[in-house]
This record gives sequence, C-alpha cells and structure tokens, in this order.
Amino acid sequence: MPWLLLAVVLATAPLAQARNDRRSDDSVAGVFDYYLLALSWSPTFCLTHADNEQCTGKGYGFVLHGLWPQYDRGGWPQFCKGAAPLTAAERAQGSNLYVSGQLLSHEWKKHGTCTGLGGAGYFSQADKALAVVKIPPALQPSTTYRSLEPKAIVDLFQRANPGLPSNAIAVRCNGPELAEVWVCLTKDLTFKACDNGVRSQCRSGEVRIPAVR
Repeated sequence: MPWLLLAVVLATAPLAQARNDRRSDDSVAGVFDYYLLALSWSPTFCLTHADNEQCTGKGYGFVLHGLWPQYDRGGWPQFCKGAAPLTAAERAQGSNLYVSGQLLSHEWKKHGTCTGLGGAGYFSQADKALAVVKIPPALQPSTTYRSLEPKAIVDLFQRANPGLPSNAIAVRCNGPELAEVWVCLTKDLTFKACDNGVRSQCRSGEVRIPAVR
C-alpha cells in the first residue's frame, strides 16, 4: 500500500536527509543565529560504508560531520550563493578536519558557504568548535562493543564539558546504533540551547556503540 511504502522510506532515510524538511530556500550567507556541531560515530557509519576511505583501518571514533549554521526559529540556511571556490590551500586546511575529501566538499558547499566566513574562516571556525567540545574518556575509540542509554551519553558529555546544558546536546541514532552527537554553540562558540527542532532521536533503552574498525 502507498502509505506503507512511504512509512518505510521515511523510517530508513539517513539522518542528514531527515533534516531537509526544515531547510531554508532563501538562504543568505552570514544570516543565521548559531552553530550546530555534528559529531559522527564513525564505526556506525562504517557498518554500511565499509569501502569508504574513512573505514579502512583508521580506527576513528567520533569524527567531524560538520559545523552547520542554524536559525533560532528552526531550520537552517544551505547552499548559499556568492562564495568563492575553495583554493588548494583551503582544501588542504579542511582535509585536516574532515575524514574524506567528498565530505569536505559537501559540507563546504551546503553549510560553509552560508557562514559568510570564506573557506579559510569556515575551516578555522570548525577547528575551534572541535576544540571546545571535549569527547568523554568513556567514548574514546575502542575495540570493545558497548551499550549505553542516550541519557548516559549526554551525562558523559556534560561531565567532560562543564557548563554544557542538557538542552544544548542531542543524541542521534541509526536504528539501534549510536550515529551522532550534536552540540549547539553560539557564533562565539560557547554552549547554547538548541532550537526546538534539534533533539535526541533514539529508541528507548540502551543503544549500541559499535567498536572501531
């Protein structure tokens, strides 16, 4: 039945695609309210992308998915016009942050262009944001398969990051596995409450945290 097919498609859509229902189609570079730092748990990504360059024995745990401009009212700008193409030096700068060249290009085109900072400024801001958010010791890369409740993951991040409020962090899952942790930051890269549309999305009970590959 058509409604059943639609339900299946929606349930299996990637997290990044699930955000598209709140995008802005009138995006202007530099016009936004805060940042969302998206940290991806690489071993979960690698369960379904074993041939990707980040999944070839690198042993990654949390990696940078992106630094995304957001609106306080909900939604976000994307694919802003007018930004100059990345230079070779800017690509080299970004390659120190992103685990693949494909991800770097995508994140710059979709999100970086909307910061109004230019390539060097955007990658510098992403680097600073990564330094602000500390990964808890208990969530460092491990060869051991673990399970935790989403609230326990939030608690670990709060203990590792004094001053991080519970409404500034969201835990996202891909089925039963941990997929991402999102942290909301001001333009000055201090913790702030996310808008109401940025929230945890995991099943009840414990979620699995795959081991590194």
